Amino acid sequence: MKISRITWYEVIVPAHKGSINSKEINKPLHKLPVGAKEGWSLQFDELPKLIIKLELDSGIIGWGECYRGHNAAVVEDIINVLLGRDLRSLTLQKLPFVFCREYDGFECAIWDAYAKAHNMRVVDLLGGPVRDKVKVGAWSGHRSIAEVGDLVKNFSAAGYDCIKFKCDLDDNVVAWCEVIAAEAPRMQVILDPNERWEFGFEARRRMHALQRTGNVLCLEDPIPRWKLAEFAALRSIGSIPIVLHVSLPYILHGQRIQDAVRAIQLDAVDGFNFNAGLADFQRLDHIAAAAQLPCWHGSEIDLGILEAMYVHSSAAAASCVWPGDIFGRMIREHDLLRTPLKFEPPYVHLPQGPGLGIEPDMEAIAHYQVNTKEYKL
Repeated sequence: MKISRITWYEVIVPAHKGSINSKEINKPLHKLPVGAKEGWSLQFDELPKLIIKLELDSGIIGWGECYRGHNAAVVEDIINVLLGRDLRSLTLQKLPFVFCREYDGFECAIWDAYAKAHNMRVVDLLGGPVRDKVKVGAWSGHRSIAEVGDLVKNFSAAGYDCIKFKCDLDDNVVAWCEVIAAEAPRMQVILDPNERWEFGFEARRRMHALQRTGNVLCLEDPIPRWKLAEFAALRSIGSIPIVLHVSLPYILHGQRIQDAVRAIQLDAVDGFNFNAGLADFQRLDHIAAAAQLPCWHGSEIDLGILEAMYVHSSAAAASCVWPGDIFGRMIREHDLLRTPLKFEPPYVHLPQGPGLGIEPDMEAIAHYQVNTKEYKL
C-alpha cells in the first residue's frame, strides 16, 4: 500500500468548434486570474490540465485530475509529501497537505487507489449511493438570439430537459427564454451571470420579465456573492429560485464551506451549486440536506476523471437533485477515457467497478499531452 510512483501528464484539450459561444462573441469564461492576466481574459480550453497517475507498490493505480490552471510548484510539493507514504496511514477526510486548488486532483487519485485496494467503489467510501443515476443538464456560453432556438431543439431532441447559460448584462436573457419556451417547451433554463449582473436593480429588472416566460429553473450568482442580503431581497420578489455557487477551488476568491452556512442563516438562497472534492462535497451536501435545500454538483467543464468523481459524489448526496454540470464530453474534443461515462440524457449513470470505475485512454492522453514528469522512490 506504499505510494511508490506518481506521474503527471499535462494536457490541453480544446473545445469543439462552436460549443462555447456564438462565433461573433468573444467572451472568455475562465473567471480566475492567470499569472498577471486578469480573470475573464482567457478561454477555459486554452488552459492546461493535469492528469495524475498514482501507483502503489502492490501495482494498484489511482487516477486523478486537477482543475485547470494548476501551480507546478504546489504540485511538486504535494508529490514530495505523498511519495513513500503508506496509503493506510492517510486520513481520507483530511490529507496531509494544505488545502489548495490542486488538493482535489490528488484526493481523487488517493480515493480511487484506496477504493480499488479494498475492492470498493468510491461512492461506497461516501456511505453508498442514494441513486444510481444523476440528473444532468446541457450547457452553453453566450449566444446570439438567432442561435438559441436550434441549440435548444437539438439538446431537447437528445433528451435534455434543462440548459444552463452563461450570461452578463449584454445578453438578452428574456429573449433567450422566450425563444426556448416556443422552440422547446419542456426545457428549463438555469441562468448563470457569475455575479456579472452587478446590481440588485439589474437583477430585478430581468427577473420580472423572466417570471412571465415561466421556464427559469433558477438564477445562479446574479450579483456579487458577498451581497447576501440582496440575495435574500431577490428571493422575496417572485418565484424564481436564487442559488449561491460555493466553489471551494476558488480559494483565491475566499470561497469557503461556511459560505453555505451563512447563506442559510440569512435565508438568502433556495439552493446551491457546490464545487468541491470528495470529502468537502459530502460536508456541503450534509449542510444543504439538513437545511432541506437542493443542490447540484458544479464543474469547470472538466475531463472524464474529475467528472467520474462528480458522479460518485452526486450519487451519494441526498440533496443533489438539480441538474448537474457534468457535460465536459459534450463541450471538449475528448474526455480522455477509454469508455466514456454512460449518458442517457437527462441522466448520467454511476460508473461500476472498483474505484472510480473508469480507465484513462493513454493514446488520447498522449495526443493532447504537452508535458509529463515521473517521480518514484
